Amino acid sequence: MQSWYHIFPKNTGLSPYVWIIFCILPFYFIFKSSSMLEIVFGIVMIILFFISYGLSFVSKGWPVYVWTAMQIIISISMTIFFGYIYFSLFLAFFIGNVQNKVGFFVLYSIQLLAAIVSVNIGFIMKDPTFFSQFPFMLICVVGVILLPFNTYNRNKRDRLEEQLEDAHKRISELGKIEERQRIARDLHDTLGQKLSLIGLKSDLAGKLIDIKPESAKKEIRDIRQTARTALKEVREMVSEMRGAKLSDEIIRVQQILKAAEIEFSLEGTTELQDTPLLVETVLSMCLKEAVTNIVKHSHADSCHIVIEELQTDVTIKVEDNGVGLSHKSEFYKGNGLQGMKERLEFVNGSLDIQSTDGTTLYIRVPNAIKNND
Repeated sequence: MQSWYHIFPKNTGLSPYVWIIFCILPFYFIFKSSSMLEIVFGIVMIILFFISYGLSFVSKGWPVYVWTAMQIIISISMTIFFGYIYFSLFLAFFIGNVQNKVGFFVLYSIQLLAAIVSVNIGFIMKDPTFFSQFPFMLICVVGVILLPFNTYNRNKRDRLEEQLEDAHKRISELGKIEERQRIARDLHDTLGQKLSLIGLKSDLAGKLIDIKPESAKKEIRDIRQTARTALKEVREMVSEMRGAKLSDEIIRVQQILKAAEIEFSLEGTTELQDTPLLVETVLSMCLKEAVTNIVKHSHADSCHIVIEELQTDVTIKVEDNGVGLSHKSEFYKGNGLQGMKERLEFVNGSLDIQSTDGTTLYIRVPNAIKNND
């Protein structure tokens, strides 16, 4: 169960001040009694309820159900003797935090039955307290019916989001491991053979330098050419590592949107023909950041990407049907958009945002930068 500092009900649709009133209100009902014995009995019930309520959150296993059963008994007693039914709302909130599905439905059924029966007993006894607060009791019974399911589903959603985030981290780590292995393979294939050849030719040149000087010179020339070839291949490999192809990024975008259950559609081609690798890398990084923002902040269920390559520029439109932006200027300060603007400015690009029904990002980069390869 949750820790002791999580036991105060939150995110239930009620203000924290309402829950504070529910904690203080039972004393009002108790002190309306004329008998000192009833007052002492009521105070003891309140203390026992909150003790068992706190223990039910920090306990594990069967003691959870013991403390919950005690709370149900106290809630019934407070309802019948004092007309205070609102402890059942605390119980409803707690039952919604029970992760075991069978335990949740068992406790939910018992608590709902106990609340309805205790209210009916009060009306049968014609207690004036029940009649005076009839609308509030009706609202409370509705809360007992709905609040556990609301809390249970919210906690389930939170757990799924945590699992999704862990899966993303795991995928990222696996990607790093795979990239390291790829780099190791590329280095081995690129340098291993060349360095072995250089070593053999060096040994041979050393043996021939006194016997056949001309042959030794030829081997040295071969060594020089092999070294230059290896250096060229390493430079090409490093250049490929630094670059990010838009076609590869679209595949990753599709995967993360699918994991977030966001519908994805693409218009245009991801195979850019006349765009330098540097520009394509910047576009890929900006697209990645834009989609990350959609997954984290937009609450959208669809994402549409349009890629258009012209002779003068490349334009990417990223559109979602989420909640949109309330203050665009403030939004630039966070969510990675400032970093996107800085990257685009480095290649003379621009970023524009429109927010009506959802958010649309226009990323534009001119094709004026020449490839230096």
